[in-house]
Amino acid sequence: MSLRLAFLGSPDFAVPSLKALHAAGHEIIAVYSQPPRPAGRGQLLQRCAVHVAADTLGLVVRTPSRLRGDLNEHKIFASLALDAAIVVAYGQILPQPMLDAPRRGCLNVHASLLPRWRGAGPIQAAILAGDTETGISIMQMEAGLDTGAVILSAAVPIGSETTASRLHDTLARLGGEMVLKVLDDEKLAAHPQAAGATYAPKFTRNSGRLDWQLDASTLDRTVRALVPWPGTWTVCQGDTLKILEAAIEPGIGKPGEVLDHRLLVATGRGALRLVRVQRPGRAPMTAEEMLRGRPIVPGTQLG
Repeated sequence: MSLRLAFLGSPDFAVPSLKALHAAGHEIIAVYSQPPRPAGRGQLLQRCAVHVAADTLGLVVRTPSRLRGDLNEHKIFASLALDAAIVVAYGQILPQPMLDAPRRGCLNVHASLLPRWRGAGPIQAAILAGDTETGISIMQMEAGLDTGAVILSAAVPIGSETTASRLHDTLARLGGEMVLKVLDDEKLAAHPQAAGATYAPKFTRNSGRLDWQLDASTLDRTVRALVPWPGTWTVCQGDTLKILEAAIEPGIGKPGEVLDHRLLVATGRGALRLVRVQRPGRAPMTAEEMLRGRPIVPGTQLG
């Protein structure tokens, strides 16, 4: 059955859900995304990923800079006569009049097994914490931050080599599949979340600076959790060295000390082999490729 929907989302993570809803034949009356913003060297206005995808599909896109207090936008949203609104990493808090407007309310596709990892960075948080699984939760939205009742959830394992980028793509596809299931079955019951919620921190560039005093396992998880954004890095010979891939190996030394000619670095416990790196203004490369042109001798201190 085709439903009248609004879709609210902004980044790449939301695009598979938008495409799945469109492919399933649902009538997407309007797409809401964050406004185009300056980006790149020229600071030209660029549309977010959902805006680009919606334009390609020929859908109407609305980009209000702020929903809270915008009574006119609330009226427009109510006038759409929606069966439901699907929200996936939109980037704004929906005011109560918008939450109440659709017949089936607003459904959120969230990248964790709620109540674990509420907030904006659940994928990174799950890897950082050493969780062995995460997943997708389809939640009935309410005013609180990711506090609504969960209609459907599905788990995905996190392995010792899982990266945030791969997990992101897996969960994005799963979210699109699951939201279709929820829309197809109005009889699915919503269950209040259990106690013991955890909250994902807000990540910034400084979140990715490696603290070599930590143990190798924690640093390995940090690299896997924060690539590609905000990325992990250290100071090496006066430059910022981005670390794109690493591996745990045996090794003992002063935390941050380079132990061999192939970039094995001592940590608070164990050592971390830097596998793929990126110097300022250069393309990503293997550590071996970088060291051919710029040797880093054992004993060098990273920080």
